[in-house]
Amino acid sequence: MVKPPVIVTRAEPGASETVTRLMDMDFHAIRSPMLELKALEAPILDLSGIYNLVFTSANGVRFFVEAVGGITEHLADLTTWCVGPATADAAEAAGFQRIVRGDGNSDELARLILSSECTEDGFLHIANSAAAGNLVAQLSAAKCDARFLALYETVPASALQADAVQTLRSGSGAVVLVHSAKAAHVFAALSESIPMVTNICVAISEAAAAPLKSLQARALISAARPNEDALMEALLMACKEL
Repeated sequence: MVKPPVIVTRAEPGASETVTRLMDMDFHAIRSPMLELKALEAPILDLSGIYNLVFTSANGVRFFVEAVGGITEHLADLTTWCVGPATADAAEAAGFQRIVRGDGNSDELARLILSSECTEDGFLHIANSAAAGNLVAQLSAAKCDARFLALYETVPASALQADAVQTLRSGSGAVVLVHSAKAAHVFAALSESIPMVTNICVAISEAAAAPLKSLQARALISAARPNEDALMEALLMACKEL
């Protein structure tokens, strides 16, 4: 199997985790994050009446743990709803004890919550500022007490890293890994002038793939499920196209 260079567009610290995983799979990985995560001014955390924490990314877990100064016994005992395996793993590593693991996107997580036999109301969705609204709206529409808390924002990159540009322009064929729709929009804008006919884009979901269609890459492959395990499987599929 051909193992081309892989450009990782994920924001840090996740980019380094993905690079390590790719190196373990004998890929040459190049970091070129399309987004930078920045903490917002620390809000007053009001957890009164909250019995459920909802996380739609591992970054949400990380910024929450930083905001509260570590997981107390009380916080560890709250039911923690996680959108997918990576988020659940981050919650477990942080010390949460009552973790419900999803395996989809935020809409599927909302459906999982609403279909559960959860008897304790009071949900707090922790995420980045751009994620406000949809999940909480779905819970609120079902008469759940739900709130949203933004702890960080995503700032788009101003350019691709030089080694990523060189690799994409080389004509030898590279794979671009895209972990989110927002990163896809930034990558598409920054790579408009780069011929992509020899390169393949691999996206974590159909939503993340959509902004990449205009690039006319050699192939555009979406993961079967919106998580990194499925993304790696899609990467191996992409290698067969080269």
